[in-house]
Amino acid sequence: MNWTGVLPAMTTAFDEDYNVDHAFVARHAQWLVENGCTGIICLGSLGEAPTLRFEEKIDILTTVVAALDGKAPVVAAISALSTAEAVELAQAAQTVGCSGLMILPPYVYKGDWRENKAHVAAILQATPLAGMLYNNPVSYGVDYLPEQIAELALEFPNFAAVKESSTDVRRVTAIRALIGDRLALLVGVDDAIVEGIAAGAVGWVAGLVNAFPRESVDLFKLARSGKAEEAFALYRWFLPLLRMDTVPKFIQLIKQVQQEAGIGSARVRAPRLELVGEELAATRAAVQFAQAHRPSVAVASTPFTL
Repeated sequence: MNWTGVLPAMTTAFDEDYNVDHAFVARHAQWLVENGCTGIICLGSLGEAPTLRFEEKIDILTTVVAALDGKAPVVAAISALSTAEAVELAQAAQTVGCSGLMILPPYVYKGDWRENKAHVAAILQATPLAGMLYNNPVSYGVDYLPEQIAELALEFPNFAAVKESSTDVRRVTAIRALIGDRLALLVGVDDAIVEGIAAGAVGWVAGLVNAFPRESVDLFKLARSGKAEEAFALYRWFLPLLRMDTVPKFIQLIKQVQQEAGIGSARVRAPRLELVGEELAATRAAVQFAQAHRPSVAVASTPFTL
């Protein structure tokens, strides 16, 4: 499992009956990799995992593994109400051919560090797959502190990476200060990617990449190579869209961006509802402005065909 580069937190496409659109899911994953992404993460927050039945999750993983056919690794996000279900999902992900796990805290019950550590440990011990801890205290109310992350790193050899979504890039330097390069550190909020790379992050779990993969990969590579002027020119252009990744309606917003860009539909499962009124108009305007003012340093993503 390679925890570097741009790894999309892939959206889950639904058909007109709100069933999973497996044909689109497969082609979307292939298209993202064709445009330079280094792997695909399924079933995350952006993938609307809480609305997916267990069987649907396994079917999605199976579809994406088959679609990529070894060209890039597939990571299964592991989220559940119970530790037992999380372990079952992790084992099923290994069975269908996933290369890694992205481990979320339990839904609903926040717990203390002893309880959260036991949950993460059970998932890491359930399979030999490499695990990435997803730290998102803003959305999930559980904050894995650098000292706690260092504790896990000392105890579990297959604990390999952290998706840091606290929005505080100082967390990257804090973790590195404790354990050096023992873990791959990835930025998990789109509008902190350049700052996160400067602090030492080696990967990006990205959201707007679902509609703009080539531009996302270019931004990552420019920032990693130290080409500050070119990176900032692309970042400045991209930021109005990237900021959509950090608000409560990020799923509706990113799926609407996809639809405006011709990359699927804006369909979301309830209780989320598609954007309307001023929110919809503002999103459309942002996409139209971005498409009309693409900087010369950006290379447009290849056209999507199903």
